Amino acid sequence: MPKEIISTPNAPKAIGPYSQAVKTGTLVFVSGQIPIDPVSGSTLRTGVESQTKRSLDNLKAVLEASGSSLEKVVKTTVFLKSMDDFKFMNAVYEKYFPGNYPARSTVQVAGLPKDVDVEIEAIATTD
Repeated sequence: MPKEIISTPNAPKAIGPYSQAVKTGTLVFVSGQIPIDPVSGSTLRTGVESQTKRSLDNLKAVLEASGSSLEKVVKTTVFLKSMDDFKFMNAVYEKYFPGNYPARSTVQVAGLPKDVDVEIEAIATTD
């Protein structure tokens, strides 16, 4: 199956040699989204709740550009700088996935791009 590179101005541009997402067949692999405002390019530095919201808004924009949606996400990975933020991230995350939850892993990492507190990646279908 050929791969299709997905790019949208409604999410931040890639800050390295990678694509916002890659679609192959009916699967979409979305690169990790961090809390960067796609219009201003500024990095959100406020609490993990607002950073999670911005990251998920970016994820949603990339999914929509690929012909998918949050409802079609089958797996996410959440990277947190601190597991102390888990409950705060989870409260926001739950609003974006209200039932019919995707599979998820959440891991604490030593650092994230632009020194943000959260990064979220996803795999979705277009079916």
